[in-house]
Amino acid sequence: MLQAIDLTKKYNNNIVLNKLNLNVEKGEVFCLLGQNGAGKTTTINLLLGFIQASSGEARINGESISPKKNKARKHLAYIPEVVTLYGNLSSLENLDFFSRLAGFRYSKAELETILGQVGLQPEAFHKQLGNYSKGMRQKVGIAIALAKKADAILMDEPTSGLDPKAINEFTSLVKDLGQQGKTILMASHDIFNAVEVSTRIGIMRKGNLIHSLNTMDINAPELQQLYMDTNKS
Repeated sequence: MLQAIDLTKKYNNNIVLNKLNLNVEKGEVFCLLGQNGAGKTTTINLLLGFIQASSGEARINGESISPKKNKARKHLAYIPEVVTLYGNLSSLENLDFFSRLAGFRYSKAELETILGQVGLQPEAFHKQLGNYSKGMRQKVGIAIALAKKADAILMDEPTSGLDPKAINEFTSLVKDLGQQGKTILMASHDIFNAVEVSTRIGIMRKGNLIHSLNTMDINAPELQQLYMDTNKS
């Protein structure tokens, strides 16, 4: 579903992503771990077509992704660390607006159904987003991804700033998305949530993917130790 083939990004002589090879299959939840500057966000930006690769290729469903190829990007949705929506509009109005931008039109009942699927409470549907918590805004962002019928959802630090209850709700939602066949790639610092939510985990360091492992083969303390060993100076 998502592919990186020798994907490389340089700024002047500085290599921030070095020949990344990665495959994320349909229904997988793949979590990239790494310190700041490891290349996680650069990977996501390249796979979204936000920036141009220096060399190599990013693909979704076999289609090449780049800033110049908007057709492939219709398969993708993005949930940033801070979900940017219109605070003076309700969640239902935001969902309707962004769905229409993507070429989809839904009835009010259909919009409410999508918001319910991501766990947003009905009493919040018509409240302005400016009064929402971060966790609630994330749910609206994921609802927009579902309304756009995105095959793959990329997330950058999705649990940052969430309280334990919101993290638990997020984890359940992402697992459900995987079971529905959505492909999820997220960048995170949260080792314990990565073990809980992911099917596979990658550890990056200085632009290189050092480890790629199945979550069922490692527990949180083991992953933490591997992460620490990987990032020893």
